[in-house]
Amino acid sequence: MTTIRFFQKDEFITAVECEGHTGYDVEGFDVVCAALSSIVQTAVLGLMQVAGINVEYKVSEAEGYLFVKLPQNMTETEKHDSNVILKTLFLGASDLYEGFSDYINLEVKNNVH
Repeated sequence: MTTIRFFQKDEFITAVECEGHTGYDVEGFDVVCAALSSIVQTAVLGLMQVAGINVEYKVSEAEGYLFVKLPQNMTETEKHDSNVILKTLFLGASDLYEGFSDYINLEVKNNVH
């Protein structure tokens, strides 16, 4: 099972952590894992390369682990852009969770990681 955690402060998502493999199918054929990984990685790329935000980023493909955390000293534009990107990620992850809750665990935490 993959657990995806969204950390928030007020109405802003401040960090996202993804860990584990979904186990929907064998490696290379696991469409649920591929879908979730794709939207998470796309959001991270959006934060870094489109919004230009210098995020804290850790990844281990072997362990199925990804962590991204926003810096605290963002401009208002960066806050807005990151919130749009991460709320969109949340909607995508929520949609996958609705269809595949046996393979994905979705959590929202009210404290920064």
